[in-house]
Amino acid sequence: MAPGGSRSWGSLLLLLLLLPAAGGGCAAEGGPLEPFDALYASGVEAYYGGDFAGAARCLERALRSRRELRAARVRCRRSCRGQVRLEAPGPGAGGDLPFFGSVLRRADCVRRCEEPRLGAASRHRAAEEVRADFQRRVPYSYLQRAYIQLNKLEEAANAAHTFFMANPEHMEIQQDIENYKTTAGKVSLVDREARQHMEDYSAGVRHYDREEYELAIEFLERALKGYYTEDEDCQIMCERPQRFEEHEYLDYKGGLYEAIADHYMQVLACKHDCVRELATRSGRISPIENFLPLHYDYLQFAYYRVGDYVKALECAKSYLLFHPDDEDVLENAGYYEGLLEGAMDPDTIKPRKEAKTLLQRHKLESHLLQVAAAGLGYAYTEPNYWNRYGARQDEHSVPSSISSEPEDGPRLSLAKKPMPKPDRELKEGGPLLYNDVKFVYNSQQLNGTQRVLLDNVISEEQCRELHRVASGIMLAGDGYRGKTSPHTPNERFEGATVLKALKYGYEGRVPLKSARLFYDISEKARRIVESYFMLNSTLYFSYTHLVCRTALSGQQERRNDLSHPIHADNCLLDPEANECWKEPPAYTFRDYSALLYMNADFEGGEFIFTEMDAKTVTASIKPKCGRMISFSSGGENPHGVKAVTKGQRCAVALWFTLDPLYRELERIQADEVIAMLDQEHLGPSEMNINPKDEL
Repeated sequence: MAPGGSRSWGSLLLLLLLLPAAGGGCAAEGGPLEPFDALYASGVEAYYGGDFAGAARCLERALRSRRELRAARVRCRRSCRGQVRLEAPGPGAGGDLPFFGSVLRRADCVRRCEEPRLGAASRHRAAEEVRADFQRRVPYSYLQRAYIQLNKLEEAANAAHTFFMANPEHMEIQQDIENYKTTAGKVSLVDREARQHMEDYSAGVRHYDREEYELAIEFLERALKGYYTEDEDCQIMCERPQRFEEHEYLDYKGGLYEAIADHYMQVLACKHDCVRELATRSGRISPIENFLPLHYDYLQFAYYRVGDYVKALECAKSYLLFHPDDEDVLENAGYYEGLLEGAMDPDTIKPRKEAKTLLQRHKLESHLLQVAAAGLGYAYTEPNYWNRYGARQDEHSVPSSISSEPEDGPRLSLAKKPMPKPDRELKEGGPLLYNDVKFVYNSQQLNGTQRVLLDNVISEEQCRELHRVASGIMLAGDGYRGKTSPHTPNERFEGATVLKALKYGYEGRVPLKSARLFYDISEKARRIVESYFMLNSTLYFSYTHLVCRTALSGQQERRNDLSHPIHADNCLLDPEANECWKEPPAYTFRDYSALLYMNADFEGGEFIFTEMDAKTVTASIKPKCGRMISFSSGGENPHGVKAVTKGQRCAVALWFTLDPLYRELERIQADEVIAMLDQEHLGPSEMNINPKDEL
């Protein structure tokens, strides 16, 4: 498999065939900037030819060339903006000539500025597949493998980390990073494509959470400065060649103003979306909600804490530009004004100019896009760029609860702002339905939300029977495209589905009664979960899997990896951002999860919940026969499995959905098989699944 994981051989072959400049090595440096796609092709070709030193050299140059290409374009376009101002059109015939004359002069300025370093513009028009690879940071995956072969572990670790930051679902890379930490000692992982304004923002928030307000101010102010610089660069880079979706450009027959409008509306939509672009981490679709306003929200309170009430009021007013009806910040602003009375006139303190300018521009862009949508048939829907649900999560910074605050002063309510309401009311504590099932811990006792631990869900005899059927039907790598060790190279993974068990039972390859048991206990688990969490709609199976993890002999010394890395079941966990992104390839439709354990005769293998940082363990559960842990599938419940260091750990893994559109197809087929068996009296269940009366 190619290092990129899902890289298509078709696009790779196309890359190598279409670029004749690609060879066994990179051309000598000098002259105009060499196209990054040609260098990339040379690097990939060298990699597959076993020339790892050449691959690393070409790939590094490809990455550097792409950065220099962008920097040169930004520099030239910014310079020409300053040198050639666009003239306003005048009245009457020929009145538009000053404007178009200035457009032509600016275009000439850009060309003369770029050509000495870049050469002809056509040299740098990479194919869509190549641009997508760089967006997904695939070159770093090749680099990592090349550096491993060259025994440059620090460079390999940084390349792996850089790739992983944009591809957090890539389990193999995650395992590689853990291996580097073991083999290379203390590794300081560097994201080579990190965006500085994002890094500064994250650092500022960390200091804020530690109540280190002076440091928080330093980093958040630096983040704001970087944000506005990046915003200008983003605006400039949108002035690139555009694609005309509805027709081939060479066959385009639009008149002057139609052609200008078609091109400019694409440029304008790109510029308008810079707000989203600058708030979106690499490899993510969804931006950090309310990203730019949050800078001012953090700062207004941090400045208050260090006694700078002028800056506090300035930042509060800046935040209110975006959300003028935010009651908490309105109250804060009023309080700051009260603190300043007598010393200065609070009305002289204005919102920050850069925030006001950006917001005015953004509103005008929105207006023009909507005018085009109404009058020119341009397809456009205005996104919600500054959703207030992306609010600061302050549990410890509510001045109204601090004794040092004046009791009669305005309440500086900086408590948690409302998160989006779930589409259902979250409840728990419903009846367990079965007499033998024993309640152990609820969410509060497990230090989380929507969690429950139960014992005696199945008996010792049923555990043994299920284990016997497992040994007869499981395949290594089942459910993971045949990868025998999908989560860690130190364990073998085997699995089987309900339908496969019933099929084997019907064919006589395993006892039919045992295969039917697998089906029945999964149905029992579903009913318990549905009842305990008091769901007011049907809970459907999304996936049902009988799984075993076996420690591989000779590979258990000094293990520091996990049997299953920390993750969430319906979103992509991003520990660095303290976010969980509900977007593909995550199974976003999953609502609840459950694990029903079959044995305890192994070492390690504890199930753990963590905070969203994927490090802080909030609960640890030792599996045993009949024990079941169930929980909601979202980012509120990151979880994983500690290393299985000896023996085999087996469980029935269940995922459920409230959306019937995502019902498990194999489960529907299994239902049909059961109905047929019951009709033919070939395999009635001997398991008591009649629920007890509700208490």
